[in-house]
Amino acid sequence: MAVGIFDSGLGGLTVLEAAQKRLPDVDFIYLADSANAPYGVRTADDIYALTCAAVQRLFDAGCDLVILACNTASAAALRRMQEGWVPEDKRVLGVFVPLIEALTERDWGDNSPPREVDVKHVALFATPATVSSRAFQRELAFRAIGVDIEAQACGGVVDAIEDGDMILAEAMVRSHVDALKRKMPEPQAAILGCTHYPLLLDAFQAALGADVKVYSQAALVGESLADYLTRHADKIGSGSSAYLTTGDPKRVSDRATQFLRRPITFTAA
Repeated sequence: MAVGIFDSGLGGLTVLEAAQKRLPDVDFIYLADSANAPYGVRTADDIYALTCAAVQRLFDAGCDLVILACNTASAAALRRMQEGWVPEDKRVLGVFVPLIEALTERDWGDNSPPREVDVKHVALFATPATVSSRAFQRELAFRAIGVDIEAQACGGVVDAIEDGDMILAEAMVRSHVDALKRKMPEPQAAILGCTHYPLLLDAFQAALGADVKVYSQAALVGESLADYLTRHADKIGSGSSAYLTTGDPKRVSDRATQFLRRPITFTAA
């Protein structure tokens, strides 16, 4: 049975690649809702409707488990989906809880009360929709106390990455980090709250400084997925992968190949 991985665009490929390396025997189906990307500037209701439609497409393709490899969808739609939309025999999981658990040094599934942690000042870089949802702050409050999060909405970065303009994207990163530092001059850690941003990890690290620990999601989600699948062995398959898009398959394939620096072929969803 395949595991579905969904993103509004190509950012979730960073999660898929990490999951494939960690779980080479698992079948994956990746769906990019390229026709409606980016999600980061949409309303919560719009994001919810689009995310449900995409996840249903993956259910129909045979996926019992879907990872929302999109922080905007995880922030704006996941809880609502889990509370009233996801069928009992299906699972939909998000991407930012594993990151917060790593930040707070809590094991996967640790439901103990929130406690003090070493890191007190955290910078969050994310899309406007993720920032406005305050989902990171809410999930962090379940696990830690006394942590100050300063969020910076990074408008335009996803568009630049999807368009293949990494020079513009890196310039935007420097601008957004400068804006964040005006509000929080000395962050101890930074969360890259978008699955596109691992491609700009070096730019974020350089702008923030070597003393700031930068948390990126792809590897952390891969480890959390591996932990989940050890308890659900029926998800093991042959290691095949399929790539679907609601956009133009040739254009998305070209961008994805540039994105990951290896050939990726998308077909129409």
